[in-house]
This record gives sequence, C-alpha cells and structure tokens, in this order.
Amino acid sequence: MRYPLADIDDVDDDIRAQILEVAEKSGFVPNVFLALARRPAEFRAFFAYYDALMEKETGNLTKADREMIVVATSAINHCLYCVVAHGAMLRIFAKDAFIADVVATNYRQADISARQKAMLDFAVKVCEEPWAVSDADHAILAEHGFDDEDAWDIAAITGFFGLSNRMAHISGMVPNPEFYTLGRVPREKK
Repeated sequence: MRYPLADIDDVDDDIRAQILEVAEKSGFVPNVFLALARRPAEFRAFFAYYDALMEKETGNLTKADREMIVVATSAINHCLYCVVAHGAMLRIFAKDAFIADVVATNYRQADISARQKAMLDFAVKVCEEPWAVSDADHAILAEHGFDDEDAWDIAAITGFFGLSNRMAHISGMVPNPEFYTLGRVPREKK
C-alpha cells in the first residue's frame, strides 16, 4: 500500500464498529476498510453510498447481479482488488465457484442468462463509453425485464466502482488473501 492503513484502535468509534461488524461476518478485515478509514469523512460517504447501491432491497437486480456488474466493469478497469474481492462475493451469491473467473475475463462466454448478458452489456457500455448510451440501450434492457430505475442502478454501480477502482489503483491496494478462497472452499463452522 502506498498509503498507510488506519490502525483500528485509532479510528472513530462508529467506523471501528462498522469495521468490526464486517470482520465478524467475514472472519477478517478487508483492506479497503482500513485504507479508507484514514479519512473518516470519505469512509462514511463511501460506505453510505456503497450500502445504498449494493444493499438495497428494491429493483430487479439481485445481489449476484450487482456483484457481477462490479466484477465485469472492474476487470475492464484492471482493478485486481475489486475483481478479487467482489468476485468472492459473486461466487457466494451465485453459488457458483467458477462464475467470477469467467465474468472477469469474458462475461460473453459465461454461463449466465440472456438477461444478465444484457445487463453487463449496458454496464460495460457505461464503463467504456457512457456518452454513447442511448434510448436503444434502455430498450434492450426493457426487453429483458429491467426498468429505468434498474438502468440507473446498473449505471450507478458502474460509476461508483469506477471511483473505487481508481482509488484502489493509486493507493496500491491489494486483495486480502482470504478473498481468493471465499466461495470456492467451504468455510469452517464457528
């Protein structure tokens, strides 16, 4: 890491509680939490928006869909941290040990639905050439059951992780080793 990770003992109480809650669920502290905790206001803003996008219960995107968008677009942005970390989440939500690898290298060859391919086509276009998104792109999404709010969500997730990818790059953030086996190797019972 180019920038020092925050010491969990030195962060604000609300941030420490949030980090410890994640550690309790996952069994480790993802590096992104300690990387961003060095700037408390940015940490709070980042994770508030993350939660608004990735944890919402409305719309037609599943948790696996959301993670699939992150993996596909983070691969385009060459973000190892997000491909590995969100690839782990994709494997867990999709209950498929191999899906993240294929989505990251070429989602068009992945064993995913036509609906998911249309979703990723839209996300990739937003990632690579957002100025070219047109009514025709929205119409294709609609043919696959996505409404305008879903298109917004796909674009927002793509845009948010564009920011995340860039911050991971400039900071030299590396994936925690634990991410590589999540969703591939059964977890030990606590």
